[in-house]
Amino acid sequence: MEVLIDNRQETKSINDESIKLIETAIEACLIEEKKNSKVEISISFVNNKEIKELNKKYRGKDYPTDVLSFPLNEEVEGLIILGDIIVSIDKVIQQSEEYNHSFERELTYLIIHGMFHLLGYDHLIEEDKKIMRGKEKKIVKELELFR
Repeated sequence: MEVLIDNRQETKSINDESIKLIETAIEACLIEEKKNSKVEISISFVNNKEIKELNKKYRGKDYPTDVLSFPLNEEVEGLIILGDIIVSIDKVIQQSEEYNHSFERELTYLIIHGMFHLLGYDHLIEEDKKIMRGKEKKIVKELELFR
């Protein structure tokens, strides 16, 4: 498993402990879905300004969101490139305060959410939302990321 990190924000430092937790969460998602670990995932940490621009460009929504996922799912030389997850660190800070839990918990939850999008899940209709949320909750519980 290759996790490529691109930190394009200056709001908060992302430490090695956070990166390790993110990698553990990604691995747990892959195990849950019985996916081969020969995958590459790109994760970008951005600010609200950048994620707002991306959200407008790719989803037609003119506001900052917490996480965007861009599935690719292409094989290159035996490695499956799952796609990109983009996280607004500004939103992680805001939501961790709003939900009264740690920065690491919020960041990891958003990575888990993004991973399930890369793995083909969505939450546009209620039935699909229940399935996706159930998987997210299972991983959060396994990683002991309680509020």
